[in-house]
Amino acid sequence: MGDRGNILYLVVPCYNEEEALEHTARVMREKMGRLVREGKISPKSKIMFVNDGSRDRTWNIISGLCREDAFFSGICFSRNYGHQSAILSGMLEAAKHADMAVTIDADLQQDIEALDLFLECYQNGAEIVYGIRNNRDSDGLFKKLSATSFYKLMGMLGCNVMENHADYRLLSKAALEALTEYKEVNLFLRGLIPTMGFPSDVVYFDVKKREAGHSKYTFKKMVTLAMDGITSMSTRPLRMITILGFLVSVFSIVMILICLADWLTGRNVPGYTTTLVVSLLTGGLTIFSLGVVGEYVGKIYMETKARPRYIIEAMIWKETED
Repeated sequence: MGDRGNILYLVVPCYNEEEALEHTARVMREKMGRLVREGKISPKSKIMFVNDGSRDRTWNIISGLCREDAFFSGICFSRNYGHQSAILSGMLEAAKHADMAVTIDADLQQDIEALDLFLECYQNGAEIVYGIRNNRDSDGLFKKLSATSFYKLMGMLGCNVMENHADYRLLSKAALEALTEYKEVNLFLRGLIPTMGFPSDVVYFDVKKREAGHSKYTFKKMVTLAMDGITSMSTRPLRMITILGFLVSVFSIVMILICLADWLTGRNVPGYTTTLVVSLLTGGLTIFSLGVVGEYVGKIYMETKARPRYIIEAMIWKETED
């Protein structure tokens, strides 16, 4: 390997993962142990679980793992703040101790064996390494179509988001320290991190079947993440509303001129039906436009309040022996 620092922190966000967590911890510990023995990472490396306000025994399991093995550490939120906040807190904590951090989900669907490739890219000079899934064969039809549509929409809106990249990524210490400078509350890390401009690389991996439990990423959470991504990374929807308003105004002026010409020539001017259709159309467009503007105003309101992005209730961290 190269001569770059090799203290790795594996950041694992957890929400109600009691069914899978012990198996996940065992697999991750074995993998990290092999990497230490092969000299690819430092013995001071750690696996950091972030409990995102779980309502089951997740934190109890994390606490037990940390007591048994100093290779594990844990962060516990006071309540559920969301997947993005859990990832961010782990990376910000890792920035204090590690030379690099890798974020990975607790369900082990993201192939942990790809860590070797991440480390290789890091040692070759990449400051950020993105994990890209090879395909979406494991997804259902609805999730596959919605994901494809989301990435196309983000591209149309000018957002620099890598297709089929979730939150499996490596950040070097330089990238982690740069991330600490971002103070925004409305987080969309998939769009935020590419804006840093550091040298980057990609690693392709196969998505595995979930070993235990079920996905906590509901349709509502996916929609919320998509809305956060759009409003956090692009103002193009506001520009589109301006253009739409201009086009509606032009259409209205044309219709007024047509009606005026009909009246002057003595022809009957279309009445109730035309008026109703136009009123419903313009009313619908107005309400929709206000809704989009309201989303942006709401985001600005949350940013100006400057509330904490998360509150840490407890943390377990022990020095790892060489």
